[in-house]
Amino acid sequence: MGGGGQHCQGSRLYTWTEVQQHCQRSDQWLVIDRKVYDISEWVKRHPGGHRVIGHYAGEDATDAFVAFHPELDFVRKFLKPLLIGELDPSEPCQDHQKNAAVTKDFRALREVLEREGLFRTSPLFFCLYLGHLLVLEMLALLVLWHWGTGWIPTLLCAVILTTSQAQAGWLQHDFGHLSVFRKSFWNHLLHKFVIGHLKGASASWWNHLHFQHHAKPNIFGKDPDVNTQHAFVIGSIQPIEVLISFTDFYFDLAWWFSFYARFFYSYIPFYGVFGSLALISFIRFLESHWFVWVTQMNHIPMEIDHEKHQDWLTMQLSATCNIEQSFFNDWFSGHLNFQIEHHLFPTMPRHNYWKAAPMVRALCEKHGVRYQVKSLWQGFTDIVGSLKKSGDLWLDAYLHK
Repeated sequence: MGGGGQHCQGSRLYTWTEVQQHCQRSDQWLVIDRKVYDISEWVKRHPGGHRVIGHYAGEDATDAFVAFHPELDFVRKFLKPLLIGELDPSEPCQDHQKNAAVTKDFRALREVLEREGLFRTSPLFFCLYLGHLLVLEMLALLVLWHWGTGWIPTLLCAVILTTSQAQAGWLQHDFGHLSVFRKSFWNHLLHKFVIGHLKGASASWWNHLHFQHHAKPNIFGKDPDVNTQHAFVIGSIQPIEVLISFTDFYFDLAWWFSFYARFFYSYIPFYGVFGSLALISFIRFLESHWFVWVTQMNHIPMEIDHEKHQDWLTMQLSATCNIEQSFFNDWFSGHLNFQIEHHLFPTMPRHNYWKAAPMVRALCEKHGVRYQVKSLWQGFTDIVGSLKKSGDLWLDAYLHK
């Protein structure tokens, strides 16, 4: 499984100029802890997909590597056959003029957070969280069983199921980021169960897209969340420039089928086939608004641009912001109101974000990196303002093309 490098012994020394030449689709090198790896063939078998690792071709990928892999000792075994050399001692640790001081302090902060146990999970938190989803599912059925299928019970049932679906979305997000169990196997298994059986979606599809977003947030051509130019334009750059594997598939399909089989088995007796289809469509309509407003209040109003090759901290902070903490905001957003901490430390259990936030903020203030915190309402209104700005820029470019 570790094939891909041409040499097993990393004895040769390379410069950044040499490394940066290997950033093509069929020829990719990257650097981790000053060691140079040839991943040209390995990308095809990379569990996270070829795109997320390929986005770092020709660059230092140390912070991304650490951020995405909770079992570092295990993962490093796969790197050994890919090793082809090291950076020349005269070369800096960072490429493309990335801020070495920021990187050094950020890595020191991560070590502090690890020592303080902020990457350890509270089993009680996630057990209670899963429990409240199951209670909501049963409550929706009890409403119909007790009050029947009139308009008011149906609307109440839809709201309860929408809440359950939205909250299941946040829970699958936790498992997908490998932030619950120490072993990746159990995270992947529960991820497939929650996103597949409780939500009726694909774990492989989510992994393929979402990790790219985390690797290069708000970067055109690399973050799938902002590659929207065929439908509409966002940011300040895109409006102008527009005018100028099968095994996983079948496994996900089985989980997807189990969700809809359970849903229709439960609700066809109340509504029939067409009524059940209408109910799930209405639930998806409500849930999609919940999901989009929450996930985009942290990103759409932020900087959206082409690759700038920034260090990990600066890149993530330019693309993310936080929403004020409260019990409701934490629950409503699945703790994604702490989007900054989540993007910096995606494998950290979300119930610890609030503990890490003051230390992250202090680091940002030390290096002059903007750390934004907004109210929930301001986060929502900024989405509208950002989209209006993008539309105005497009219109101006169109009228003066």
